[in-house]
Amino acid sequence: MTKTAFITGATSGFGKACAEMLAEKGWNLVLSGRRTERLQELQKQLNNVAVHIAVCDVRERKQVEKMVLDLPDSHKNIDLLLNNAGLALGLKPAQDADLDDWETMVDTNIKGLMYVTRSLLPIMVKRGQGHVINMGSIAGSWPYPGGNAYGATKAFVEQFSNNLRADLHGTGIRVSNVEPGLAESEFSVVRFQGDQKKADAVYDGTEPLTPKDIAEIVCWLVERPPHVNVNRLEVMPVCQSWAPFAIDRH
Repeated sequence: MTKTAFITGATSGFGKACAEMLAEKGWNLVLSGRRTERLQELQKQLNNVAVHIAVCDVRERKQVEKMVLDLPDSHKNIDLLLNNAGLALGLKPAQDADLDDWETMVDTNIKGLMYVTRSLLPIMVKRGQGHVINMGSIAGSWPYPGGNAYGATKAFVEQFSNNLRADLHGTGIRVSNVEPGLAESEFSVVRFQGDQKKADAVYDGTEPLTPKDIAEIVCWLVERPPHVNVNRLEVMPVCQSWAPFAIDRH
């Protein structure tokens, strides 16, 4: 039987790469995002499987609820929820950061994640099967200057994932948190408000992870035997590791 994946933030980066790879494997798809034209283009591209697109801003609870209620019968039985929608804004220290940026990150990375998950979980529980994969970040475990609110939102994703596992005990539903490190996508362009030069500088002289790398990990996770649950998977490129502790010397 053909499986169905529901992917948020499907218009670029990890979400788009996962959609493409799952389509290659024959999965039907529900693709959600804010950019209509990109969703339509992706739907045309992935014409070997049944693709339903849903224009939605996950920060808007009523939009999310309507999106799930409006799923066609052909796409109602969700086997995989990939909570990929998320963003980072700015790198200023906390004392100089823009509160609007903090609120946007909280609304997207935390509230959006909760709205979509809560709306789709009853479907999975009723069927007694499914897999929730949340897109976390190493920033949820490892602090860095300027990471402030973004890192905190990803720490929420990790703990939310852990608690979902506890709540879903005995339902047959799996939950995994994927935590990428340095990865080249539109992430840095968004973080620096469209400044391509600043975004490129982040990856200068490195070999970062790619969206395809993450898509391969997601596909590997969903292809594990039903009794196997990978709770969290942290991944960095070889060029990235941990920095020494900072010491302020007077």
